[in-house]
Amino acid sequence: MDLRFTPEEIAFREEVRSFIRDNLPAGTRERMRLGHKPSKPETIAWQRILNAKGWAAFNWPREYGGPGWSAIQRMIFLEENLSAPAPELLSFNITMIGPVLIQFGTEEQKRRFLPRAANLDDWWCQGFSEPGAGSDLASLRTAAKREGDHYVVNGQKIWTSTAHHADWCFCLVRTNPQAAKRQEGISFLLIDMKTPGVEVRPIISIDGSHHLNEVFFTDVRVPVENLVGEENKGWNVAKYLLGNERTGIARLGISKAAIRRAKEVAREVRMNGRPLIEDKAFRIRVAQLEMDAKALEIMQLRVVSAFAKSGGKKPDPLSSVLKIKGTELLQNSSELVMDVGGPLAMPAWQQELEAMSNEPSPGPDWAAQMAPAYLMLRAASIYGGTNEIQKNILNKAVLGL
Repeated sequence: MDLRFTPEEIAFREEVRSFIRDNLPAGTRERMRLGHKPSKPETIAWQRILNAKGWAAFNWPREYGGPGWSAIQRMIFLEENLSAPAPELLSFNITMIGPVLIQFGTEEQKRRFLPRAANLDDWWCQGFSEPGAGSDLASLRTAAKREGDHYVVNGQKIWTSTAHHADWCFCLVRTNPQAAKRQEGISFLLIDMKTPGVEVRPIISIDGSHHLNEVFFTDVRVPVENLVGEENKGWNVAKYLLGNERTGIARLGISKAAIRRAKEVAREVRMNGRPLIEDKAFRIRVAQLEMDAKALEIMQLRVVSAFAKSGGKKPDPLSSVLKIKGTELLQNSSELVMDVGGPLAMPAWQQELEAMSNEPSPGPDWAAQMAPAYLMLRAASIYGGTNEIQKNILNKAVLGL
């Protein structure tokens, strides 16, 4: 198997890199370079710039507004976008609901939702996890009872990322509580977040940000036309969605950017009277992470190549390796960046409190975002399917245990 990039793929990478360099707003680039998360307006603006180029729906077929790229081109695009660093495309729109509607949606659903999802005219969120139904998603209890031409939804979702921004939610609900198997009797609904009875409550995460939410549904009426696929067959839709979600979950570009940032900052930080970048132990640590990143890139090429050869019909079980090793690298690279900051890498909100008391800033702006990023990425091995579950998948599908 030849895992080298072709001259055409190398040229494509340079095209993507040049476009990002010339079109990413300078203010957004600088804020993200310093470790700040992009705001909602920055995310929308960047996705619309990419959509005008025809690149936002990077994994969609041409007939639905995508660029028709190969699997390798998609991988290169994602890596360059994350490495820039630029705001991530809203995954709920592009890698989740978009492919689901293309595969399972009605023609009316495709016409109504796909163009708006690509241009981020609608912001989507994912209503899957519940209290007691996270990794064991089939245990979900949110119920939808059909009454005429509507479903009436009651229940609760949790850990719902960006629900406070969202216009729409794609949601798993139980439509047949008497089903013999838990995976049966589940349906996939599209819910307008402005519908009466939908309540969003914030969850403030360990990094001090409001990214997560609880969502409550009380007698929420959802038109039957918003059902995706067949009633009681939503588990098949969910499995397809999760397969797409994990295809690019390694997020290698973020790890590469973090390692590069640690090396840059290590030139400013001094240890024993010398720049930290000259410290032998630090250089060995950086070299190990760079080797881990290269090994992950090769594994990603293998998985992408296998997926392409299958015609995109079935994700490779080895994508679970990308999830495991990718999130481990995210965590280790963020830890490296925080360790470079040392005592200066205190949480940003603590700096804000000290600023309010007229105390001088304890350190440079680049250090303020290091600890929040490190803390939030502790969850990377949990979301998108916990690493323990991914190991079980590998044991069964690859090792046959």
